[in-house]
Amino acid sequence: MLLGFEELCRKEVIDISTGERLGFIDDIELDIQSGSVRSLIIYGGARLFGIFGRENDSVIACSDIRVVGDDVVLVERSEENKRVKSTKNGRNSFLSLLK
Repeated sequence: MLLGFEELCRKEVIDISTGERLGFIDDIELDIQSGSVRSLIIYGGARLFGIFGRENDSVIACSDIRVVGDDVVLVERSEENKRVKSTKNGRNSFLSLLK
């Protein structure tokens, strides 16, 4: 199955081990040398309408993806992969400024 980036961003990510709704895919991390997707990134939400900044971003490794459905992406994160990463410094696209 081939998906474009725009189609992928319309899918909601759900952790099947906890039932937690993680959010919608905002960005991807690519490995340029191998040409493969390394992880999916979900930007953190704004705290108090953005006055207090944003929460950290969720980074989901592609090895954690179990099912890609029509509307959702089901993931199963292990304890060490439940990391939250600050990727705010790396955001340099116009769309990332709006989120």
